Amino acid sequence: MKRFLRQAAVIARRDFLATVLTPAFLMFLLAPLFMLVFATVGGMGARSIADSGDDAQRMVAIADADYAARIEAADTRLRPLFPAQIGPPALELRSSQADQDVQARALFEDESIDVSAVLYDPPESPRILYSPEAASSADYLAVLAEQAARAARLDSEPLVTTQREAIERTGSTIGGRQATGFTALFVLFLLTLLLAGQTVSMLAEEKGNKVIEILAAAVPLEAVFVGKLFGLFGVALLFVGFWGGLAGGGVALLPPNDAAFSTLDPAIGFGPFILLAIVYFAMGYLLLGAVFLGVGAQASSMREIQMLSLPITFFQMAMFGLASAAAASPGSTLASIAELFPFSSPFAMAAKGASDPRLWPHLAAIAWQILWVSITVAIAARAFRKGVLKSGPSVLERIGSAFRFGRAAD
Repeated sequence: MKRFLRQAAVIARRDFLATVLTPAFLMFLLAPLFMLVFATVGGMGARSIADSGDDAQRMVAIADADYAARIEAADTRLRPLFPAQIGPPALELRSSQADQDVQARALFEDESIDVSAVLYDPPESPRILYSPEAASSADYLAVLAEQAARAARLDSEPLVTTQREAIERTGSTIGGRQATGFTALFVLFLLTLLLAGQTVSMLAEEKGNKVIEILAAAVPLEAVFVGKLFGLFGVALLFVGFWGGLAGGGVALLPPNDAAFSTLDPAIGFGPFILLAIVYFAMGYLLLGAVFLGVGAQASSMREIQMLSLPITFFQMAMFGLASAAAASPGSTLASIAELFPFSSPFAMAAKGASDPRLWPHLAAIAWQILWVSITVAIAARAFRKGVLKSGPSVLERIGSAFRFGRAAD
C-alpha cells in the first residue's frame, strides 16, 4: 500500500506541475474573468436596449386642467410603490380636443410616441384604449381614474395620517437561507463540471502521444489513475483558492452591511458552512472526475471522448436539477432522495447546511459519499486499465459494428 501511494503521489505531482507550469494554465485560470467581462458587456448592451425601449413608452391621459391635476396627483402617490425596474411607463397628460375618441385612437398611429394605453372621456365614465401586451398599463390607468374620482368626492383631503418607522431585521430568513443554499449548490455544480472535464482532455493528449503507455510500463495503472485524479484535484483546488481569495477580498472591501448578511446567515453558521462546501466540492469532483477518467480511457480519439462524455454531462445536469428541487423543498421526500443518491448528494447536502442547523446529517453524508467515491474510483480504475491496455476497435467502433451487423441480419 505504501508503494502504491508513493507511486500515485509521483503521478499526481507530475500531472499537477505539468498542468500548472504552462502558459495555457494562466489562460485557464483567468477564463472566468474573460467570461465575466463578456457577460457584463453583453448584459450592459441588452440592458441599454431594454431601457431605451422602456423610456420611449408612454401612457397618455386626455383630460381638462382640473381632471388632469387629480390624475397627476394620484400618479405621484402611487408610482413610488413600484420598483424602478417594473414600474409603469411614464404618464403624459394632454388637453382634450373636440372628439376625444378620435384623438385617443390617433395616438396609436403616431410614430413619434410609443403609446401603451390612453385614458379619455369624462371622469364619471372614463374609457381606456390599450395595446394587447400592455394590459398592466390599462389597469394602472383604471386605478388612477378611481383615485382621481375619490379625490374629487372627498375634496382631496386625506382620511388618515400615518406614522412610519423603518426597522432592520437582525435574524436570518427562510428565503435568505434558501437563497444561500441554492447559491452554494450552483457554485459547486459549476466548479465541478468546469474543472472535472479537464481530466478527459489531459487523458486524450497522453493517449495520443503514447505517454500513457510509458507510465503503464513503469507503475500499475491503478496508481496512474489515482495519481491523475488527485493531481488534477490539486489543480482544481488551486483554481478555487485563487478565485475564492479574490472573491473574499472583494467582499471585504464592500461597506459593512450586517443587516443584509444576517438574512443570509446559514442555519449551521458561515464557518461550518464554508468548510462543508469545500468538503462537498471535493466529493463531487472526485466522483465526477473518476467517471470522466474511466470513460475517457475507453475512447481512442478526442472525438470519441467528447461523444462519451456528453451523456455524463447530461446526467450531471439532471443531478443539478434534482438537487435544486431538493433545496427548494427541504425536508421533503424529494430532498431525502437527492441527499442519498451519490451523485446529487454533495450538492443537496451543501444546500441543506443553509437551512438545517444539525451537524450529524453532514457527518453521515460525508461518510456515505466517501464510500461511493471509493466504489466509483475502484470501478473507474478497472475500466481505465481495460481501456488503456485494450487492443482492437474502440467502444464506439464495436457499438457501430454491432449495430451494422444487426441491420444486416434484418
